[in-house]
Amino acid sequence: MSRTPIASLPLEATIPMPPISSARFAIGEVVRHRLFDFRGVIFDVDPVFANSDEWYEAIPEDVRPRKDQPFYHLLAENTDSSYIAYVSQQNLVVDDTDEPVDHPAISGLFELYAGGRYKLKPHHRH
Repeated sequence: MSRTPIASLPLEATIPMPPISSARFAIGEVVRHRLFDFRGVIFDVDPVFANSDEWYEAIPEDVRPRKDQPFYHLLAENTDSSYIAYVSQQNLVVDDTDEPVDHPAISGLFELYAGGRYKLKPHHRH
């Protein structure tokens, strides 16, 4: 089987890159969900959807977010529990309560809370 080197393919045969959207929120920022009653601190960001198709399909179609936007990993809390959440950018807003998030994993990643955000511990920075 012979293969044509990519460099010799015509320009029209190249695969277009998807548009790159920029993240509105930063690691350490405290946010809340726009529709559901929970809030959390961001500990990671995916530039586009990077979870399973099963997870995505489990979201009701009328509230299912687009995949071509940043998705955030949160150390989340509600009135009943603490957990990890994966949330699209369109469903997050800044949490303006100025209250820290009560999640048991925060002390492992962050060292200081001030001004509505947490400071990442030095050994977790790239």
